Amino acid sequence: MADEQEIMCKLESIKEIRNKTLQMEKIKARLKAEFEALESEERHLKEYKQEMDLLLQEKMAHVEELRLIHADINVMENTIKQSENDLNKLLESTRRLHDEYKPLKEHVDALRMTLGLQRLPDLCEEEEKLSLEPACPVTSKFTGMHLYALYAKPRVGPGTPKSQNGSRMNKEREST
Repeated sequence: MADEQEIMCKLESIKEIRNKTLQMEKIKARLKAEFEALESEERHLKEYKQEMDLLLQEKMAHVEELRLIHADINVMENTIKQSENDLNKLLESTRRLHDEYKPLKEHVDALRMTLGLQRLPDLCEEEEKLSLEPACPVTSKFTGMHLYALYAKPRVGPGTPKSQNGSRMNKEREST
């Protein structure tokens, strides 16, 4: 009986070892699966961080590109303002010169008439025609510059005859 009891005790121990070994194998399998999931998640996290770094680099490149575009816009706005200011100064200077020229020419023409000489041709009859015509329309939001500016037209060819009707400026002067 003592042998039977010893054998039964050993069988019970073997059964317990078997059950604990099976339980240990199940836990080991779960542990292995969890470890693989952990490694997989670490790889994904690393990929996510790399993608985030690439997106941040792309964002910074776009931010820099926008900054450069804004800088270019500011430069162009300043250039346009300066050009408009220069144009306005030239327009005013041209008008002052024209205002200075007009009475001087009238005086010279009057002196020539007293000597029996013909009047000098008007500016519009000169080889280089000058007139008030649109030089460039206002397209800027910065200044309301003048729509018309004095500018030189292309030269008339040497064989081009002068108008038989005369100029409109002469007719206006004669009527006054």
